[in-house]
Amino acid sequence: MKFIFFTFLTVFYLPSSAQKGSLSPDNKNELTPSGIIATITKNSVIITGGKKLDYTAFTGYLNLQNDTGKLVAKVFFTYYKKDAEDVAKRPLCFTFNGGPGSSSVWLHMGGLGPKRVYLQDDGTAPPPPYQIINNEYTWLDKTDLVFIDPVSTGFSLPATGENAKQFHGFVEDVQSVAAFIRSFLSKYQRWSSPKYLAGESYGTTRAAGLSKYLTDNYRIYINGILLVSPVLNFGTNDIAVGNDLPFVLYVPSYTAAAWYHKKLVPALQADLHKTLQESEAFAMNEYAPALLKGEWLNDAEKDKVAEKLSYYTGISKTFIMQANLRVSDARFYKELRRKDGLSIGRLDSRFTGHNFDDAGEVADFDPSFTNIDGPFTSTVNDYFERELNFKEERAYNIFGSVYPWNYNNVQNQYLNVAESLRDAMTKNTNLKVYIGSGYYDFATPYFTANYDVAHMFLQPELRKNLRHCYYESGHMYYINKPSMIQFKKDIDSFFDWSNNLK
Repeated sequence: MKFIFFTFLTVFYLPSSAQKGSLSPDNKNELTPSGIIATITKNSVIITGGKKLDYTAFTGYLNLQNDTGKLVAKVFFTYYKKDAEDVAKRPLCFTFNGGPGSSSVWLHMGGLGPKRVYLQDDGTAPPPPYQIINNEYTWLDKTDLVFIDPVSTGFSLPATGENAKQFHGFVEDVQSVAAFIRSFLSKYQRWSSPKYLAGESYGTTRAAGLSKYLTDNYRIYINGILLVSPVLNFGTNDIAVGNDLPFVLYVPSYTAAAWYHKKLVPALQADLHKTLQESEAFAMNEYAPALLKGEWLNDAEKDKVAEKLSYYTGISKTFIMQANLRVSDARFYKELRRKDGLSIGRLDSRFTGHNFDDAGEVADFDPSFTNIDGPFTSTVNDYFERELNFKEERAYNIFGSVYPWNYNNVQNQYLNVAESLRDAMTKNTNLKVYIGSGYYDFATPYFTANYDVAHMFLQPELRKNLRHCYYESGHMYYINKPSMIQFKKDIDSFFDWSNNLK
């Protein structure tokens, strides 16, 4: 399907604070583009250092139309604009989460937006009811923010009579989100602004795909891309029979989880970073060659590798031998703390949960996800209604039904968008890339990101445009307050660097 342009859709409910009109040339009055009606709210946030930041929030829909002008979908967004700023110099960041099928709630209400869900300092959810608090670590002091919910997520949905499947695929998703971005730049007169993309998880897959698509099709050159917990090459992430590479790249994450839960020998418990360096070296220099040999590996070699794998993962040698040296992540969640009657989390291995019994093959659920699911779901619905004055009868769809997701563009292959990113960085040599990884993340392990970047084969001068930052947290590393603080420092530095401010 070919996308030509968007228009805005009138919000179904207009509160008394809604305004209608056109943006003035001096940009002083905060109105939506001419002839458009949307929900607009004024607010402020106190950021780190006690400084007050005033901003305007625009909440509404874009009408997605095909090349004949027919309405095919309604795309929901939230746009935060810092007041009293020159938009020609002010950065603009388009932001989304992953799944595929996830709304933008996690980045919106977890780390980037002006408000966030209250969690304890380690990321543990308090008892309900849940609260929304001021986010002193918001990105709004550095960039305006546009949170996008792709079709079938959040409030976004296909038009009546339209098949949602036309949006559910790698190529289809990149095309529709790119069309949104192009139209948004025109509607809000932001073509002259420095432009950024920020995605988390599959949102990084989308961002990498967009980096090439926007460059090649719309000639939109991006200043920076922020990849939060990236998955760039599915071949390095998908544990499956016949694909040994992920087993190798997951080992350092096994080590990190075992370190956190104190399942390693004392010598390895002393220093996490030193231990991870050892684990990475073992994975690449000993474990990988052993798996490559398959049945050519003799018994003595197999025994030696099993012994060392047990040493770096906290899993018994017997279990590793029974698994033919290949312990899947799903088994690891259950096995690491089986004797304690606990399983560990996938999104964040710091979290634990109880299962139906202790004999199961895999965990019954992900305790790190259930920790955030309820708090984020209830608070985002409350936030849209009470603080943004946006009323919608339909529930905000945290996770949409988008499967099967179409990967026909790489049929019988693994999707590898690292190549799309390399292509964009090569054509736009000023493009800067931030990569953030949590040590306790099994959804997108940090060592797979390291591997993917090392196999982009960038020219030396372009490698300098990459920054990789690490956090002692999980997939949503910003829910852990110490990591959130470091994350904000890293992001501030990135925006200054990519805007040539330092």
